[in-house]
Amino acid sequence: MSAASDLTRRPHSSRGLADISATPAPAAPPARLTVLAGPTAVGKGTVSADVRDRYPQVWLSVSATTRAPRPGEVHGVHYLFVSPEEFDRMVAGGQMLEWAVVHGRNRYGTPRGPVDEHLAAGVPTLLEIDLQGARQVRESMPEAQFVFLAPPSFEELERRLVGRGTEDAEERERRLATARVELAAEAEFDVTIVNDDVRRATDELVGFMGLAVGRNAQVGG
Repeated sequence: MSAASDLTRRPHSSRGLADISATPAPAAPPARLTVLAGPTAVGKGTVSADVRDRYPQVWLSVSATTRAPRPGEVHGVHYLFVSPEEFDRMVAGGQMLEWAVVHGRNRYGTPRGPVDEHLAAGVPTLLEIDLQGARQVRESMPEAQFVFLAPPSFEELERRLVGRGTEDAEERERRLATARVELAAEAEFDVTIVNDDVRRATDELVGFMGLAVGRNAQVGG
């Protein structure tokens, strides 16, 4: 018997093209949260904004805060600006992944629901927070990866803080004192990225998250 005739006698599979096309695609695996922290005025917000502009596939968690908006900040984009009473309700209701009092004055926190939803959907998720918040996330979500954004030098950090012009002299001294404590915590993180150039630091961060650098980035921003 020839090989050709043998092939013609083999029974056809009962699984047709319709069956194959009807098979649901596998769900995307859960993503891993990336936490970005560092000292005050190091440029966490600037790097995060660059990620938002050039890597739209990354979802940036929006923190809630009791402080007043700075010039140019938009509610729901940069922060969720809430009253102290509303912040209290969110904490009491277990709606915060982490929260902390920063610089002895204002409270900041991360609403947990949106973070869990995006991770479950497999969306690369970035959380930009302070040192206290990062430590809380490590306790509640130890599988996350933690990135420390460092300045080229303390002198450059001080220059950036003064140049920002959003704090008076007393507030600047308070923030610099906090920065010295925050810099000492660098060893607690999985990796350090030096913010000597925003685009380079952004690309290094996105690469650490396991995403393609440059090819999927939008020009501009």
